[in-house]
Amino acid sequence: MIKPFLNDDFLLQNSTAERLYHDYAKDLPIIDYHNHLSPDEIANDITFSTITDVWLKGDHYKWRAMRANGIDEEYITGKTSDRDKFIKWAETVPYTMRNPLYHWTHLELQRYFGIQEVLNSNSANKIYDETNAALQSPDFTVKGLLGKMKVEVICTTDHPTDSLEFHQNELNSESNLKMLPTFRPDKFIVIDNPEFLVYLEKLEKILSKDISTFNDLLSGLENRIDFFHSLGCQLADHGLSQLYNVSYSERKLDEILQKRLSKSFLHPEEIQSFQMACLYHLAIMYQKRNWTMQFHLGAIRNNSSRLLHLIGADVGADSIGDFPQAEGLSVFLNRLDAEEKLAKTILYNLNPRDNELFATMMGNFNDGSVAGKVQWGSAWWFLDQKDGMEKQINTLSNMGLLSRFVGMLTDSRSFLSFPRHEYFRRILCNLLGQDVENGELPNDIKWIGKMVEDICYRNAKQYFNF
Repeated sequence: MIKPFLNDDFLLQNSTAERLYHDYAKDLPIIDYHNHLSPDEIANDITFSTITDVWLKGDHYKWRAMRANGIDEEYITGKTSDRDKFIKWAETVPYTMRNPLYHWTHLELQRYFGIQEVLNSNSANKIYDETNAALQSPDFTVKGLLGKMKVEVICTTDHPTDSLEFHQNELNSESNLKMLPTFRPDKFIVIDNPEFLVYLEKLEKILSKDISTFNDLLSGLENRIDFFHSLGCQLADHGLSQLYNVSYSERKLDEILQKRLSKSFLHPEEIQSFQMACLYHLAIMYQKRNWTMQFHLGAIRNNSSRLLHLIGADVGADSIGDFPQAEGLSVFLNRLDAEEKLAKTILYNLNPRDNELFATMMGNFNDGSVAGKVQWGSAWWFLDQKDGMEKQINTLSNMGLLSRFVGMLTDSRSFLSFPRHEYFRRILCNLLGQDVENGELPNDIKWIGKMVEDICYRNAKQYFNF
């Protein structure tokens, strides 16, 4: 018998999986500890004028699919009307079958708007009008959308020079939603990035102080870490290609900074030394404040110079990189661990080739102080789909403790992305249910149900101490 598309038991292939999902996972709140949502839009609880505004703007997953479908850029990031852009996305949706976008698209239409109809060129105008009408309701403001998904905690991603004014406003509000900043210092760590000097100047203005030495920079970043900490920040995040096994001296670091200030050429080993020196000192600052540090490793970004010059960065021209990961990770984590200065750490990899590498690396540095102190994070970016999630869950199960996993996050720029947590929960329950029905796990629903609840919610709540 053919199952209906996206019914209540979507992705659940046996009765035990159905029970685990509906009785233990479905109604849990969401802790979204990593995303790229706008603090401004959350604090001001804005209303979106159109479905295009909330759903397509900034979503490089959809942009990438539309380009692959032969849609002109004018309908993706150009100046055509919101209706025209939505119609072009609707035309693309049928061609996304077996891409996670097809599932996400229809989950989001169902969960937020109650729309059961599939999106295509025939239904586009009707769905556009129906969703736009709903978005004008008081229940569909940003906080209304988050409330529909039972989002409890949002950790945004913020530059060290950000004012965090919207986090301050939210901290003083009576909202049930907890919005916390995350410290993302990449612009200062990757010294050869084009914006390094721009952000350095911003930091100098905030501090009312020139930065001319490496220690000046560290002092300035620690000042900002304290500011973030005062507003409830518990996490730092770093999006890097890889970590390096390099040596450096404090004197040499000052020379590297001076070369960058004078816009002189930097050798690759100088760039790598500066990055790893920054990360080492920042990691100690994180551990001192009981923060969690995250490393997103393995992306090769802005591959298309045409799109970079036309639109900018983060527009759907990134891909999986092919970087050596093991040695740099091992040396970096071991130094901190040996000095008893290793913070709680989550490692995310983008290259599926490295799944077992990351799963085994994180197991080297747990010290008994915190359950799952060093984590291998959820399937990330291009791996954030059914096959990728199953491989991550299975590899973690084989080489670590799945039961201590802190679970899913959206990593998204869209306020309609939270059904991704449901997607993960269904996949998790299905895998565990299959094991029970195959006799590979005992039929102890109470314990396995608790395990599901922990992975989907309680582990993160306890680990981050929100």
